[in-house]
Amino acid sequence: MNTLKTWGGAIAAAGVVAVLGGCAATPSAETALSTETIASKETAAANQATLDNRAPFLPSALFPGSASHFTAWQCEPAQQNLVTATNANDLRLWSLHGAWRLPQAIVASGARYQDGEISFWNRGDKALVETPRGQLKCSQAEQRDALTRTEKPGVMFFGQGNEPGWTVALANDTPTLTMETNYGEERLQLPYMVSVMDNEAGRVVIENADVEPFFRVRIEAGACFDNMSGKPFPARVTLTYGGVQYSGCGQGIAP
Repeated sequence: MNTLKTWGGAIAAAGVVAVLGGCAATPSAETALSTETIASKETAAANQATLDNRAPFLPSALFPGSASHFTAWQCEPAQQNLVTATNANDLRLWSLHGAWRLPQAIVASGARYQDGEISFWNRGDKALVETPRGQLKCSQAEQRDALTRTEKPGVMFFGQGNEPGWTVALANDTPTLTMETNYGEERLQLPYMVSVMDNEAGRVVIENADVEPFFRVRIEAGACFDNMSGKPFPARVTLTYGGVQYSGCGQGIAP
């Protein structure tokens, strides 16, 4: 999968903004144009893959890496919820505003991960998040085992939501989406095209072009929590189908 990059994101806390990662300054027009150009090229490459009947690569920010589970953290004073996945040498971190990968750092006790001025220091069920503009004190909440190919054979990304229950599954070999709605009573398997592929932002939008019935799936890297169980996920998923918009969470599944 693509290399997980650093994305900026803001956390509102008691009237101050604690910026997680990246640069707090507003990007220059030149930088914005460069980022847009890269995303356009990534979208074109992804669509070429679909034309060749190959599933496109998805952003790494949607995957847990080698981690076996996701952990949710409740943080103060911002009342900000975070999601983490711990790998051998780094920590993947998701907030409501994006995703980061923090390499492991040397520390006397606990486990610390740091990238520049951003750090996550975990000691048992407590964690301290430090940024150039503030500090968050976090407590461990829910955990969820990461989905695997054993549980979801042939699936590269799986999303789900509630009320009514629905799921979407992207195949790992071909550009095919399997969608179940109304608690599994309706099941469709359709080809898709990529309208947006932005690895830097961890954002993907797929749809079925001119094929009926129309659907669109928007996937964005960021902390997401099941609205019934509270279980943590690394991506927010929005499904538009049959004139209805469904919201839920999802996860990339590596081989």
